[in-house]
Amino acid sequence: MDYQKIINIAVIAHVDAGKSTLVDAFLRQSHVFKDNDKIVDCVMDSNDLERERGITIYSKNCSVTYKDYKINIVDTPGHADFSSEVERIIRTVDTVILLVDSSEGPMPQTRFVLQKSLECGLKPILVINKMDKQDARADEVIDEVYELFLELDAADDQLDFPILYGTAREGIVRYEPDDTNEDIIPLFETIIRHTQEYPDLIDEPVQMQICALAYDDYIGRLGIGRIYRGTLKAASQYEVCNSEGTSHRGKTNQIFVYKGLSRVPVDEAQCGEICMVSGIPNINIGDTLCPEGQPAPMPSISIEEPTLSMNFMVNDSPFAGQTGKYVTSRNIRERLAKELEVNVGLRVEETDSTDTFKVSGRGELHLTILLEQMRREGYEVAVSRPEVILKKIDGQTCEPVEEVVADVPNEYSGSVISALNMRKGMLNDMEDIGTYTRITYTVPTRGLIGFRSDFINMTHGEGTMVQRLADYEPWKGEIPQRENGALISTETGGAMTYALWNIQERGSLFIGAQTPVYEGMIIGVSAKNRDMAVNPIKNKKMTAVRSTGNDEAMKLVPPKILTLEEAIEFINDDELVEITPTDIRVRKKYLTALDRRRHMRELGRIENEEE
Repeated sequence: MDYQKIINIAVIAHVDAGKSTLVDAFLRQSHVFKDNDKIVDCVMDSNDLERERGITIYSKNCSVTYKDYKINIVDTPGHADFSSEVERIIRTVDTVILLVDSSEGPMPQTRFVLQKSLECGLKPILVINKMDKQDARADEVIDEVYELFLELDAADDQLDFPILYGTAREGIVRYEPDDTNEDIIPLFETIIRHTQEYPDLIDEPVQMQICALAYDDYIGRLGIGRIYRGTLKAASQYEVCNSEGTSHRGKTNQIFVYKGLSRVPVDEAQCGEICMVSGIPNINIGDTLCPEGQPAPMPSISIEEPTLSMNFMVNDSPFAGQTGKYVTSRNIRERLAKELEVNVGLRVEETDSTDTFKVSGRGELHLTILLEQMRREGYEVAVSRPEVILKKIDGQTCEPVEEVVADVPNEYSGSVISALNMRKGMLNDMEDIGTYTRITYTVPTRGLIGFRSDFINMTHGEGTMVQRLADYEPWKGEIPQRENGALISTETGGAMTYALWNIQERGSLFIGAQTPVYEGMIIGVSAKNRDMAVNPIKNKKMTAVRSTGNDEAMKLVPPKILTLEEAIEFINDDELVEITPTDIRVRKKYLTALDRRRHMRELGRIENEEE
């Protein structure tokens, strides 16, 4: 086959800096779409959850053609919880476009993705995005990026990066802020000048390493990776070498390459190309495809370990099985096994109970995205409060700590600092940004579970908070959990307006009138710091005698309907979140008051024995 000039690039940035919008501009201006195509924003965010939340969860590939170059583009996630996607994909590209907001500057996740790129020896291209913002401060942001490069020990040639200015939403990238072009041609030209096309190694023995996995219901497991040398052919036998140093034979079925947004089957793919391979059922991340009898494995790909775990259990509430399609432990086990096929940042372990699975991930968002997908597919499951995964380092128990950067209106900064101090946080930096204060903290991951909703309340919805895993540090001691108790239903039935009207004086409710409730279900949060048992189905007694004041209108305060994330953040260790396709409920682990007292007595007995 004729050698084609190929350059692979990844767009990396902090969440919401405009990565997917820039990829849209690449696709539009390289005429990937036909005239009659309906074009949507953030076209690469094809998953329903990605569209709803406005974030990228999975890294995805597409390609464009400019002059005689084929440019493969990888759109990467910005959230720290999906950083395992970024780590692996960085190894398959020739350069990265580092996108930085013209107002915010480099944020915590910017540091992470840039560090991975520099470690791989890549030479980034800096694009200062959102230049149309009124508070744009491009010169200061460039200085901050240089400081970040120096902190990350960038080499001299990596420090000599080209700088461009853009407004991705309008499809504009310019050499200088006052240029007048209305396209992204300067970015295309910079990519070609700044990056060498992949060298012509077509005649050498084939070598391809798998860096990501996908699954297709019709053709099974798919391996995605880059061909580093030679030519990979469809329907051919290869040696599959793994990270343990062993190898086995495998036969490729089909090979797909990216053309625009589509994956296109081809008979063979050349070195430099990012392609997708089917036909090898047990292919894994880090596996290398080599010619038969000539194993030449590439260095293994390390994936950062999970930091948070939750127990996924069979739903055993009185309302179990009413709306869900998949409710048994076998259904949950099969679904988790299917997720492990492609989600390499996840770990699933069996527990002593056949109905419970310990699922570990990179963070709260990582696990809640999986739960939300399962819920939409018709699964019912109950989950426990997240727990951090501890490590022994030099004989000392260590826990994960996160770097938190919060932009808070000046008048609320004191309450945020006080709350983070209570959660064993350490203040690293504090600076004024106009009417806002930027606070940088190091906080144990344990202390951040349940903090986001408190943060929104403290800042009246005006603050923004981002976080990333920083390191493991020695155990910080006990951290206080939720201060308020729960309002616990003592009855099963439909909630009545009369009962809720009386209960709402004791706290805030999660349910409205006519909502089905069961004994042990949490229907609200108490105003006091202890649990309170209430009867939400009690109705007003009927009487023939009329009296003044008895017929006054009962107005209920609108209830706070918990989202999945809010419910998981709300619960304590003795509580569960019940997740069904139609409802998200919060409940006690032990539903009856008698069972709860018995459990507390057993805990007290165990603690006495330990003493």
